[in-house]
Order: sequence, then C-alpha cells, then structure tokens
Amino acid sequence: MLIGEVARRSGVSARMLRHYESLGLLRPSGRTGTGYREYSGDDIRRIFHIESLRSLGLSLREIGRALDDPGFTPSALVDDLMRQTRERIAAETELLTRLRRIDAAEPADWADVLQVVVMLRALGSKSAAARQRAALSSVDEIRVPVEALVETVLRETDPNVAGALRWALARSGEGSAALLAEGLCSPSAAVRERVVRSLAEMPGEESTAGLREALADPDAVVRGQAALALGPRGVADAVPVLIDMIVAGPNDTDAADALSLLAGDTATAERIATGLVGRLAHDAVEAPARARLTQALADIPGATAARALVELSYDVDPAVALTATYLLRLREAR
Repeated sequence: MLIGEVARRSGVSARMLRHYESLGLLRPSGRTGTGYREYSGDDIRRIFHIESLRSLGLSLREIGRALDDPGFTPSALVDDLMRQTRERIAAETELLTRLRRIDAAEPADWADVLQVVVMLRALGSKSAAARQRAALSSVDEIRVPVEALVETVLRETDPNVAGALRWALARSGEGSAALLAEGLCSPSAAVRERVVRSLAEMPGEESTAGLREALADPDAVVRGQAALALGPRGVADAVPVLIDMIVAGPNDTDAADALSLLAGDTATAERIATGLVGRLAHDAVEAPARARLTQALADIPGATAARALVELSYDVDPAVALTATYLLRLREAR
C-alpha cells in the first residue's frame, strides 16, 4: 500500500508518516520499482499503535521505547502521565476559575480586566498586608467577584485579614451568604468556624439560615459560635447549644448573655428556664457547672426560673445556695 492510500485510511498525514520514518519510528517494509514507499499490514498496525500511544500523551521518544524495547515496562510511565495530567487539569481549572471571576466582575474594558487580575493576585498574595489592603479596597475601588472573597476568607488564618474579608463580604450584596454557607460542608472544623464567623457579620435570612445549619455541626466551637450569633437574632433554636456552653465553661458568660436576649419572649424564657433547671438536676453535672447554670438564671424572667432559684437557695452546695439567694434578692429589689 502506497503512502497516499495509507494516509487516507489511517487518518495520519503523509507528512507525519515521513516524520515518523525520519525518527526511526516507522520503516516501510518495501519500495516499488519506481522507488515509492510501500507499507505492509504490519506497518499499518504499527501506525495505529503509534497513534494509540500518542493519544495517551506519550512523547514520540517514549513511543519508540514502548514499541521497540522488550524490557520497557509501562507502569512507571503511566504513573508519570497520570501525575502530569492531574497537574495540567489543575492548572486549566485554575485558569477557568480566574476567567469566570473576571467575567463575573463585568469589566467594561481591558483596564478593568487588568484591575481585577491585580486584585485577585493581591488576595492570593503571601503578604498579609497585601491581602488586607485588597479586601478593604474590594468594596469601593474595584468590584471583586464574591466567589473570590468567599474562597479567600475560608482559607485566611491571619485574624486582621480575616476581619477585613468578613467586612468586605458583609457588603458584597445578595447571594454571598448562601455561597459562603456551602463551606459548612468542609471536612475542616477551622474552615467551618470561619464560615460561621463570617455569617455572623452578615444580616438577612440567608445568613441566619446558614447559622441555623451550623447548630448541628459536630464541632462544639462551631456550634457555639453559631448559637452566640443567633441569640441576638431571636432564634430560639440556639437555646440547647447555649446551655451546653454554660455547662462546658468556656464562653459561658457570652452564652448567658445570649440567653438573656432570647428571654424577652415569654415562651422562650420558659424554655430556657426549663432547660437550665433540667441540666441542674442532672447527676453528671459537676459543681462548677451547677454554679454557672444557677448564675444563668439571673436574667431569665418567669415563674419557672423564680421557683428554681428558691429551691436552689437550699442546695447542698454552698456556692450554689449562696448564688441563688443573692439572685433572689436582686429579683425582689427590681
């Protein structure tokens, strides 16, 4: 079979076939009487083998070794090809993300495009000061896509930069809270805590919904941050977590303050008092926690809290009894 017919049937151009021959990859089995290349069936099969290996990303040199070296083993080469492919996909994905974010900024001209690129680079800078400046300027100077702000705040560990990013996110407009809340699915508790801290500074129903979701988080710190943010918003679902925080100790004062804010609603006040009394009656609660629970009854109105303080004023634990007695006197003086 002559080269033109081979090219037509194989889909490989005559020029490429000659290139393969010049590299020693392909050697036509014969020549016609007039000197034209003539390819046998084995030659055609080798062409298809070359093309198949090219489709896997092998270089022509690697293809030559694969076809001609009996000791050549593919495992190491395939592993290397997979690594290269993953790196290439990661690079292309990063480029696509950057282009999508530039498009989301709706640039009017190339000057705007360059400004957004500069801002995105600054947000990813190794310098905390540069990241902070980018976050602070992202609201008024250059419109940075919300996706970029969210991604940056989820990975930010510097407290000053994180604060600036939360400030920028809170002013970034609709949709940012819902996008941020997706970070609650992260396997990292630190990332989920950053999500909650950011949502806490954002008004609206979307942020409240995200904070409600975080009340069920497996990490106590994440649950606690969400509950503290929901207390001032009047969300009674935070009550059990706030009571848990009082029992645990750290941030018990903040948790008690949040409960007092929620106690403005009569039904919620009774729920809080019942929850505190229930934990006080639990045998597993240690003395310091019982004292904190008693103190938390101070600003909870209603008959349930009052009766509980009367009973606690006779408690076997002197610290609890003294605290309850003092709180009763304060209530009577109001």
